[in-house]
Amino acid sequence: LVSVRASSTAPTASASFDLRRYWTSLIAEVESELDAAMPMRPPESIHSAMRHAVLPGAGKEGAAKRAPPVLCVAACELLGAPRAAALPAAAALEMLHAASLVHDDLPCFDAAPTRRGRPSTHAAYGTDMAVLAGDALFPLAYTHVIAHTPSPDPVPHAVLLRVLAELARAVGSTGMAAGQFLDLAGAAALGEAEVMQVLTKKFGEMAECSAACGAMLGGAGPDEEAALRRYGRTIGVLYELVDDVRSASGNGKMRRNASVLRALGMDRALGIVEELKAQAKTEADRFADKYGDRVLPLYSFVDYAAERGFELQDAVATP
Repeated sequence: LVSVRASSTAPTASASFDLRRYWTSLIAEVESELDAAMPMRPPESIHSAMRHAVLPGAGKEGAAKRAPPVLCVAACELLGAPRAAALPAAAALEMLHAASLVHDDLPCFDAAPTRRGRPSTHAAYGTDMAVLAGDALFPLAYTHVIAHTPSPDPVPHAVLLRVLAELARAVGSTGMAAGQFLDLAGAAALGEAEVMQVLTKKFGEMAECSAACGAMLGGAGPDEEAALRRYGRTIGVLYELVDDVRSASGNGKMRRNASVLRALGMDRALGIVEELKAQAKTEADRFADKYGDRVLPLYSFVDYAAERGFELQDAVATP
């Protein structure tokens, strides 16, 4: 669907790295972290709805993706920090992501009857329980980071506070909530600048936050964190734009924001995809000399976001 024309060493490097194996090796750890964080307890209706939103089950489409946690861990491990430093934040990112999807699916927004291959949370539990489940997942994400991140060693308390602030920023009124507002206001049906703003706020913010949290937890310096922020934001927009292209061309499920393609046109959308791929790999290139093969997950993530060259479901079913 999307041609591969990016130059530099990135394509060769990413071709030597098995992203599917790396991704699936993380999923079991993330799933375990999420499962333990959300035991069934009173009131059971709310907690059951929360688990429905976050834990689709082994082999399901949603469990297979887990892109925010993977991006967070990859950024942390790039810098040489242990995976354990990032896993609580990775789980928190998935909670925040799931909460945003629960609210996005509500009748007052997208009115989506399904999510990740099964009934959306409001369709399964009712609108009232869906609202409460989403509301409850946001603070759970923050408390999970506080309670389970190994601190002060290897994560200093000051870094832990910065991670919490970053999580709150990403989902707040200038982040993903702003993107939802712009989408509701019809901005995606206007010009290219407005379309890209919607994509950046609704989808780029979460990916930027994921990479930034991994950077902080991994001990990144200011320049490294800035580069990983740019990388993550670009990946988030690229991932979503490719989803829209696939939907419009019959290679994926239909989406409400098909107006993105109507506003851009297919040729321009594909051109932006290529630009985003090049931008993301340029940011990854900044780490190649210093970190060597540890940058390969970043390169491969770009190719996967653009091409979706493999499926994860079977591997998730038997990790």
